[in-house]
Amino acid sequence: MLTIDNLTVRLGGRAILERASATVPVGARVGLIGRNGAGKSTLMKALIGEIEPDDGEISKPSRARIGYIAQEAPSGAMTPEDVVLASATERAALLAELETCTDMDRMGDVHERLLAIDAYSAPARAAKILNGLGFDEEMQQRPVDSFSGGWKMRIALGALLFSEPDILLLDEPSNHLDLEATLWLENFLKSYPATLVVISHERDLLNKVVDHILHLQGGQLTLYPGGYDAFEKQRAERAAQLAAAKASQDAQAARLRDYVARNSARASTAKQAQSRAKMLAKMQPIAALMEDPSLSFDFPDPAEMKSPMITLEHAAVGYGAAPPILKRLNFRIEADDRIALLGRNGNGKTTLARLLAAQLSPAEGEVNAPGKLKVGYFTQYQVEELAGEDTPLDLMARAMEGQSPAAVRAQLGRFGFSGPRANQRVEKLSGGERARLALALITRDAPHLLILDEPTNHLDVDAREALIQALNNYSGAVILISHDRHMVELTSDRLVLVDGGTAREYDGSMDDYIDFILGRKPKGGASVVVKPSAPKAMAETRYAQSQLDKAEKALARATAEVERLDAQIVAASSGGQGGAKLQDLLTARAKAGDALAKAEEAWLAAGDLLEAAAAA
Repeated sequence: MLTIDNLTVRLGGRAILERASATVPVGARVGLIGRNGAGKSTLMKALIGEIEPDDGEISKPSRARIGYIAQEAPSGAMTPEDVVLASATERAALLAELETCTDMDRMGDVHERLLAIDAYSAPARAAKILNGLGFDEEMQQRPVDSFSGGWKMRIALGALLFSEPDILLLDEPSNHLDLEATLWLENFLKSYPATLVVISHERDLLNKVVDHILHLQGGQLTLYPGGYDAFEKQRAERAAQLAAAKASQDAQAARLRDYVARNSARASTAKQAQSRAKMLAKMQPIAALMEDPSLSFDFPDPAEMKSPMITLEHAAVGYGAAPPILKRLNFRIEADDRIALLGRNGNGKTTLARLLAAQLSPAEGEVNAPGKLKVGYFTQYQVEELAGEDTPLDLMARAMEGQSPAAVRAQLGRFGFSGPRANQRVEKLSGGERARLALALITRDAPHLLILDEPTNHLDVDAREALIQALNNYSGAVILISHDRHMVELTSDRLVLVDGGTAREYDGSMDDYIDFILGRKPKGGASVVVKPSAPKAMAETRYAQSQLDKAEKALARATAEVERLDAQIVAASSGGQGGAKLQDLLTARAKAGDALAKAEEAWLAAGDLLEAAAAA
């Protein structure tokens, strides 16, 4: 059992954890969640003894082995297989002892222990873990120093998983993984035989892997049973209870103040007024659950663009004089497409994204796009490069040179940088705030196409949900590369598989692709959207059907958004919340109603298009 008792940790004079307490049962799988900057990583460092608490204590079984990935990635001439095998320290020590042991009895004991810990199957188990994390046979035998930082962190993760500690601590383990490796990790953790505490903002992982949620907010810990969806429901219920209790208390306090004001001066009621004044002074205010006003994503809608937006015809793309990474690219991107690029890291997803963003030119074939096409391209490098003494206002003013100060501030306000927030130094911003700033910068001229390469790495669960809603409200086209399956499923209408040196439409669903990755059933058929040899009528019918499918999904999203806002408006009204919050909800509801009407029109038009194509 892992017990956190009245833990207080201060950093730089600020209390990160303040008298926080929780008990994690033996064998529990716990998701540690909280807003960015809440102190999740600080708590993990306290659990492993890297940070000394200012007060309180952490209790754990005396012989329990705790596993945690060190900040420093592995390096040197060892291979990934060597690094993973070395993490099983008892096995390594026993094998080393055998090399010099001359005592036959001791050798027998060592062999017996090696059998007991299943040491001889270790290379096969290590290879399986590395393969799941994306290392093929050749990669497993390369020197660690030949890999990038992200791949080195995968090696460190593989070593930690292989060592099977009694308490496994993971801090955002999927940040350096692609979707395929994330799915494998999720499946691996489902059957992990010991206690697990994982910091994650992946809703699917938290729903499928963990059986408790440990929520860190305001320096306090609260343990909830179940996965993330269960936690969210319980949190919503608690918020409603707090709002009702606060409204009741506010009304009571108002009555007491009114009584004191009216009766203090009268001798006959002065004593009662004094008593009520004491009651008022002793009343502990109930704080409503805090909402972050800066949690904001609002993409400006672009000017209308006719389809197709981009057409690739027998295109190939690569770098310099080297052979092309991708060939035989034949597909088109429509003005309202929502495309997710699937495929393991290294297969060419980012290369394809850069080709579509016009950062790379085709080595062969053609890429056709109108000259007025505007593309907003987001990468992790942009987030990492945002640093220094500049403020969001400085950066946006330079990017929008020639535009009015009001226009500059309006664009920043769309992404939560209003008022004083626009004047914070960028170096003081959190990773999530920098991600929002990068998105604000790339959308300053209302692009027709958004290309987002892993946009969620620095975002917590709530911020990811806000980004999903913003993408679904955005009227332009979206191309998404993400290991967050929840985001892919809620924002994408088309799946394009980048594999085998090309990119092609994936005919199956996301569930089919997941089953294929996890080896549960054969891959569904995958083909180019419109084959060059296809008859024109067949091509038009297939295109019309794809438009109807997209329209149906867009209609479902718009309907769900209207229902969500209606429920929030009812809750805000019944909970006594009014003013700016209710007005914001009503404004959002009006916008969502317009979006629903447009989605219904598009659905009807797509149905007519399919009927016409079928009759032709």
